[in-house]
Amino acid sequence: MSELSMEQLTHEYFDVLKELGNIGAGNATTALAELINCKVDMMVPQVRLLEFSELGDLLGGEEQVLVGIYLQVEGDVDGSMMFTLPQESAMHLVNKLMAGMLGIPEKPIEEMEFGEMEVSAMKEVGNIITGAYLNALSTITNLKIYPSPPQLGIDYAGALLSVPAAEFGILGDNILLIQTKFSDDIDLDGYFILIPDMDSYQKILHALGVM
Repeated sequence: MSELSMEQLTHEYFDVLKELGNIGAGNATTALAELINCKVDMMVPQVRLLEFSELGDLLGGEEQVLVGIYLQVEGDVDGSMMFTLPQESAMHLVNKLMAGMLGIPEKPIEEMEFGEMEVSAMKEVGNIITGAYLNALSTITNLKIYPSPPQLGIDYAGALLSVPAAEFGILGDNILLIQTKFSDDIDLDGYFILIPDMDSYQKILHALGVM
């Protein structure tokens, strides 16, 4: 396999990567609906190539408070993955999950805080959503993909994104972002950021028969 830059890979095989985004996000939506026991609709994911420096603005600005689930990926594919969503959306999901699984009445969002129980519930949401996404990728490519236990962070976008920033830097300025809008009784904006290394990108595309 010849060496290609992230930009070349992403432009040349954008449709393939977009289809992977569609299937992964579709699986994640199904898993989310089962988890919160509620009908969840998904708009067609938006897949885009952008510079890392643009990411904070796209996620609502550097001062937007986000909840991020971050995990390492290893096996046939090495890298990491992040799933982020605004704090209010995260609270809504946690509310639904705790009401469904623990019978705790839903609270008004403005009365919610992220205590130990809420953090644990959000980790479970993140684990299931990212797991469903990576399982779809693994099934389509027949590659073995093993995620690490997820880490959860709640912070301003600028601070939260500093966690994977070093890894983005290794790949260069361009990253691939998959934006997925979920909706049950409110709209939820979620962002998948998959960060495989260059060899892994080529393995994924080779497994799909496009390289």
